[in-house]
Amino acid sequence: MNTDTPQTGIDKQDFYQATRADLIARLSADPDQGLSSQEAQTRLEKYGPNQLQEEQVIPVWQKILNQFKDVLIIILIISAIISGVMGELADALIILAIVVVNAILGVVQEGRAEQAIAALQKTSAPEARVLRDGQQVMLPTADLVVGDIVLLEAGDIVPADIRLLKSSNLKAEEASLTGESVPVDKDAEVTAEGELGIGDRHNMLFSSTSVTYGNARGLVVACGEDTEVGNIAASLQSIQQEETPLQVSLNHLGKVLGILVVFVCLIVFAVGLLQGGDPIRLFMTAVSLAVAAIPEGLPAVVTIVLALGMNRMAAQNAIVKRLLAVETLGSIDTICSDKTGTLTQNAMTVVELYAGGARYQVSGSGYAPIGEIVQETGKGEDPQALTRLLEIAALCNDAELVEKESAWDILGDPTEGALLTLAAKGGKTRENLRVDYEFQGDLPFDSDRKAMSVFYAGFPEGKLSLTKGAPDILLQQCVNELVDGELVTLTPDRRAEILEENSRMAQQALRVLAFAFKVSPDENYNNPEQAMTFVGLTGMIDPPRDEVRDAIAVCHQAGIRVVMITGDYAETALAIAESLHIAQAGDRAVTGQELENMTDQDLEDLVEEVSVFARVSPEHKVRIVRALKRKGHAASMTGDGVNDAPALKLADIGVAMGITGTEVAKSSSDMILTDDNFATIVSAVREGRIIYSNIRKFVSFLLSCNVGEILVVFITNLLLGPAYTPLLPIQLLWLNLVTDSFPALALGQEKGEDDIMRIPPRDREDKIINGPMVRSILVQAVAIFLAVFVAFQLGRYLYPDYLTAKGEVLLDAAGQPQLYETYDFYAHPDAMPSDGARTFAFVTLIFAELIRAYSCRSEHQSVFAQGFFSNASMNKAVFLSLALTMTVLYLPFANDLFHTIHPTGMDLLMMSGLSLIPFAIGEIYKGLKYKH
Repeated sequence: MNTDTPQTGIDKQDFYQATRADLIARLSADPDQGLSSQEAQTRLEKYGPNQLQEEQVIPVWQKILNQFKDVLIIILIISAIISGVMGELADALIILAIVVVNAILGVVQEGRAEQAIAALQKTSAPEARVLRDGQQVMLPTADLVVGDIVLLEAGDIVPADIRLLKSSNLKAEEASLTGESVPVDKDAEVTAEGELGIGDRHNMLFSSTSVTYGNARGLVVACGEDTEVGNIAASLQSIQQEETPLQVSLNHLGKVLGILVVFVCLIVFAVGLLQGGDPIRLFMTAVSLAVAAIPEGLPAVVTIVLALGMNRMAAQNAIVKRLLAVETLGSIDTICSDKTGTLTQNAMTVVELYAGGARYQVSGSGYAPIGEIVQETGKGEDPQALTRLLEIAALCNDAELVEKESAWDILGDPTEGALLTLAAKGGKTRENLRVDYEFQGDLPFDSDRKAMSVFYAGFPEGKLSLTKGAPDILLQQCVNELVDGELVTLTPDRRAEILEENSRMAQQALRVLAFAFKVSPDENYNNPEQAMTFVGLTGMIDPPRDEVRDAIAVCHQAGIRVVMITGDYAETALAIAESLHIAQAGDRAVTGQELENMTDQDLEDLVEEVSVFARVSPEHKVRIVRALKRKGHAASMTGDGVNDAPALKLADIGVAMGITGTEVAKSSSDMILTDDNFATIVSAVREGRIIYSNIRKFVSFLLSCNVGEILVVFITNLLLGPAYTPLLPIQLLWLNLVTDSFPALALGQEKGEDDIMRIPPRDREDKIINGPMVRSILVQAVAIFLAVFVAFQLGRYLYPDYLTAKGEVLLDAAGQPQLYETYDFYAHPDAMPSDGARTFAFVTLIFAELIRAYSCRSEHQSVFAQGFFSNASMNKAVFLSLALTMTVLYLPFANDLFHTIHPTGMDLLMMSGLSLIPFAIGEIYKGLKYKH
């Protein structure tokens, strides 16, 4: 694979493998003078500024047009156009209003992908200290070019990818790029062999990371889109947003309905022509069928239910940015989680210490100085050794412990912050200790010595040098051990015991530090790190969040697998994974280096068996998520760093942390956790499952009504002829948009079933309309047809047909329709159904829908077992729909518009009785189908 950078033509591996002299020569750089202003300007003009290109913004008009690509929406628009052409302006305007409102809702709710690139730019350093023409100057980051010499110190944000030329005690915070939980040692003298992951390139600094300790001089080797952060930006632009399962299902439904509409309309039109029907009237009948077949309210109901779901999730600390992502959450079967800051607290914490031959457990986590130090095992407690260890932890330290708005944080290195917190838990603070002890000087940390020392006067023993560092190196320089306040010779056996304790802690993935001191005979503190007295060890880790273990247990119960993907070391990742029950004892972690040597097929074969991936790069995260998706899994990715952004965008659901998360992660995600709580994901998944279940309920409710309407119009026309359409287009629109929509919205507010998080996730290929739902819809539709057809015939008996001539109603001298006085089950050749007959069909269907909505509250359970009126939203919806129905029946202008009459009390009683037929059949069907 060619990894040459366009600006330099140098392979990226050479950035850390080549010698410094070789890179300086190949980039025509000068480490002492820097580039000349003229040469820098030439390179800037040739290669462009050191910044990321913005993704092309989609204009608003195009976003609006995208809302009309849905098949159902297209069918609605066609129906509106046909209705308008045929003179049914009211029908056309109603349909178009629904389409426009739905489009506006969609545009307002959807996220904007281009924000991810803008957020990446915000993380870039505003200025950098650069050598130009032999002088140090502060330049805007955008003006840097390859070959520039940059000077860096603690607190600086790295402005480009840099190969170190000189460094002193240098550490860099790379958690947002690699996921590593502690600052990384950097050293210009390191030589690298072979291909290394980003986190192992110790002679490099990377754009948008920060320097936490020391200082350095470096050579800019990559700018803008050639940097590692630039690679992330490029991958974000290349990842296309896929359709959600709900989009796929609704589009499939639209296509099925479209084919059904065309098929049924052609049959009715052809049969009508054979029966000698009028082509214009037949065409209007076909329009009636088209209106009957399409659930006009469905797109709006889906949009509103998803939006309400978004509001509920926001109240539970989960902000969903993309409307359709709400439902997608319910299909998630794999959660890929970053470790640092997501599963863990992103706060190094001392959990164990060893002093005077005794082990101590330390309670409390994070930087809050709240907790206890309790002896666990070993010989008798040695308060002098423990006290001296806490003194060294507090005094041999450059960090600051600060309280901000009742929360504790640190300024400086997280490891030193953990030691300050430990000392404070033991009652020792640097401020209080310095009242008694006078600071004399220090010997900063050095990566060769792997130790740090400070010098203090005023101790009972006199002047002391206090040292902390790597246990194996520090112990070699110790000749004594502090035991019960006395200096005891450190024997070989005792050294072996201490090293065994060090090994035991390290095997638990604890970061171990050793502590020692030396009495100095004078103020010179000569050779402070030789012939020291050993005090003890501390073991620290970035601990798991308290609530995560329970959340993961719920995930397992719900059939959801949790996979840890981190840039941290394999041993640390496995220890955390085992403690959270993500991995089991004996499981292995796959490293980024192993992934580099795998083909995509190898990874697909492996990805379902491995739960921990360590030392991975951003590209590896994307490959893992892609492999899971190719295996048919619905994958979620959680994270908070820049390195998570591409995988967040590729995943079915990208979940970013709202507090610790970078702007890049938030902008690339579908959902943001405002409390950074992994457990909130579980609540969101539960809500997603409830929403999907409710969508199935109201889709079944709406479609059974639509299919019932088709049967009513279609079969009645076949039996009685095209003149005897029992339901007019305006009546069908009222049913589909008003009568059905309110109960459908109420179905969308149903509470979840008790066992909803104890069943496996649905397959991402599952359609909303599956076999059981089709059978239920058909049973309900047939019941609706029977009830409405009987009501229509009863209406014809009570309210005789109108006489017609050439398709027009004949009027008497008073201007009233002439009636066909003799009732006949079959059609009369020169007649059409009266408004009274159509009112019977119309109102019976409305009443049937309203009572049937209660039965649709559960696909399996009887409404009587649930509690008939237990859904308050349903009660209000039914009442509202009934009230609106009464306006259609009893307001004079509404009678003219809807071709209805004022039914009598007895009429309403008969229609109410008939409307119970679909409800009763539905409940009986559920009882027979799902009896236990």
